Amino acid sequence: MTEAPTLPENDSIRQGDAGAAFVLESKGEWYHAGFHLTTAIVGPTILTLPYAFRGLGWGLGFFSLTVMGVVTFYSYYLMSLVLEHCEKAGRRHIRFRELASDVLGSGWMYYFVIFIQTAINTGISIGAILLAGECLQIMYSSISPDGPLHLWQFIAMVTVVMMVLSQLPTFHSLRHVNLASLFLSLAYTFIVVGACIHAGLSKDAPARDYSLESSKFSMVMSAFTSISIIAAIFGNGIVPEIQATLAPPVTGKMFKGLMMCYSVIFVTFYSAAVSGYYVFGNKASSNILKSLMPDEGPALAPTWLLGLGVIFVLLQLFAIGLVYSQVAYEIMETKSADVNQGMFSKRNLIPRIILRSLYMIFCGFFAAMLPFFGDINGVVGALGFIPLDFILPMLLYNMTYKPSRSSLTYWINIIIMVVFTGVGLLGSFSSIRKLVLDASKFKLFSDDVVD
Repeated sequence: MTEAPTLPENDSIRQGDAGAAFVLESKGEWYHAGFHLTTAIVGPTILTLPYAFRGLGWGLGFFSLTVMGVVTFYSYYLMSLVLEHCEKAGRRHIRFRELASDVLGSGWMYYFVIFIQTAINTGISIGAILLAGECLQIMYSSISPDGPLHLWQFIAMVTVVMMVLSQLPTFHSLRHVNLASLFLSLAYTFIVVGACIHAGLSKDAPARDYSLESSKFSMVMSAFTSISIIAAIFGNGIVPEIQATLAPPVTGKMFKGLMMCYSVIFVTFYSAAVSGYYVFGNKASSNILKSLMPDEGPALAPTWLLGLGVIFVLLQLFAIGLVYSQVAYEIMETKSADVNQGMFSKRNLIPRIILRSLYMIFCGFFAAMLPFFGDINGVVGALGFIPLDFILPMLLYNMTYKPSRSSLTYWINIIIMVVFTGVGLLGSFSSIRKLVLDASKFKLFSDDVVD
């Protein structure tokens, strides 16, 4: 079998790999990695957590949220150790696909990771543009309820902004954007929590019902759909690309970055999940803001406060779209850019503007065409995030460090791989089932995003 290339730092540059050369110019610190990690994980998807609890109930909801948090922190930490080990051996990897191919020694793994990463990252970029367009539509509808503009027009506006922002040349150049993103995630979480408390105490507070599905089959399917949602919310899939922004030596830096990120996760995830589920119970929408702003009747919190929350969500979605586009940009610029000329030379600048703009137009077009993309993304998340974030890191660690088969670490890693393989398969089945059940609501270029 022909093995895919695994290119160490100097070999990448020597063979004209401009994508690697530009990444390796980054001189990031541990807190920059914390900003990137937080943007990659803590996004508006946390507003889905009350909906995820709806399929699990209080006990299993808390348990699943905590287990996912512990396992993903452990997983990302193991990944950082494997990357550090390879760097000390003279093989600094800046891409997930090269790391997997190097450690596992099979050419097909290189292309498997490319496929999964590209599917996830493109899906998130499309989803970010779709949700940002929906945020604009919500604000517009509150000002002009019978206005003539449609969802696809708001998506086009978002796409133009993303085309401009996408010209920031490297992952490291997003560090200030991602610091702002971190504060935005805290801001809209606190707004949503405050709004839920206000709604819960008001005279219009909804009746609270925490009962689960009546049918056992539906209950099980809803539970696995909820677990898949939580797994996808914690998903990342770009840890090696984030670690590549750090100035060497990287030893210990990712651990500090992860500690920063998971501190934000602890504050935001639990507060959003508890407040939203407590107030709305099994009537919680897949976006808790929609529960706070029902189609019928008055808003359950001050409109200005909810509007501010929507603006903060909109602004953070731009950062998320940029972060998850970086792998696609690096793949394109590996061949399109000239490593012997500067990052801002005309030779490299013009292809970058054209290719990145075309990529954003592609994402924007699909966001407008498929406003039911959330259901599709549920399947992509279950099939993509589970192998990249819950299986491969443990396998890579066991292959690299070779812990004794009698050791606790070895068996913890094996158990996590086996359990989450099953969770991924069942989650995929339940997500596909939801896709089929919602199929009657699907309409190309619709003005309504399928919930």
